[in-house]
Amino acid sequence: MEGPAQGPAYDVLVVGSANADLTVRVERRPGAGETVLGTDLVESAGGKGANQAAAAARLGGRTALLARVGGDAFGELLLDAQRAAGTDTTPVIVDETARTGTAMIIVSPDGDNSIVVSPGANAALTPADVAAAKDVIAASAVVSLQLEIPMESVRAAAAAAEESGTRVVLNPSPAPEAALAPELLSAADPLVVNEHEARQLSGLTDGTPGEWAQALREKGARSVVVTLGGEGALVLDGSGVSEVPGVRVKAVDTTGAGDAFTGALAIRLARGDALPEAARFAVRVGAAAVTKPGAQPSYPTLDELNALSGA
Repeated sequence: MEGPAQGPAYDVLVVGSANADLTVRVERRPGAGETVLGTDLVESAGGKGANQAAAAARLGGRTALLARVGGDAFGELLLDAQRAAGTDTTPVIVDETARTGTAMIIVSPDGDNSIVVSPGANAALTPADVAAAKDVIAASAVVSLQLEIPMESVRAAAAAAEESGTRVVLNPSPAPEAALAPELLSAADPLVVNEHEARQLSGLTDGTPGEWAQALREKGARSVVVTLGGEGALVLDGSGVSEVPGVRVKAVDTTGAGDAFTGALAIRLARGDALPEAARFAVRVGAAAVTKPGAQPSYPTLDELNALSGA
């Protein structure tokens, strides 16, 4: 007699980037050719892929990360941070010939940031690496993707997920100069974009978040979530449009807040939530993340999230 059917080994597999964040706070951002003094440099774990994995894992999700890091001190920093969050780092590839990706981050007093990324080992994550992880992809309820790794590797991961019946959450950031490939848009369920990305990828320079979302769905996305910062999010899926209100908090540092949102969204989708319900939870997580400095260090556990919201 057969036993009960086994569920996925992972709630979420994140395929993406891992960067060391080098952060300095300034009184004001420098203009062209200008030098300003900042605070001491802070080194922390980041990268959109690693951020989303850490956010999901800290919320209790069974999470794994497929990424490349260098065989250097920053690589160890990133691996240690993932393990501390609870992420399974078995799929991570340590490339002794490459430098770990880095992000230079300038944070202004209002919490906004400017970021320059040096891809390093992230640029060497190949479709062959994705193919080697096909069993991990098949064993995951959701695969979360971003665009800080080569586009051909993103496409390979989306195709492998579709082939195995794994849901794809696509956060097309940084937004590409050209339009997203049709096969990527059609795999996205949802496509998670901020206002800048929604405007650029929809082709609508003006308009409303609802109009951007509708245009992106007409271009092929199965569902769309437009994040609106402190104003919450807008969701468009087969059941229509849902507006998710924001959570009012005092912003300290917005670095990585969008990744916290996406990681939280992926976990709730993996657990069976409808998209609007998952987005409501993700808005709370994103709001909690901006109340502390840094990216991964700011991500809440479920207990911390409930304490912040008074639940």
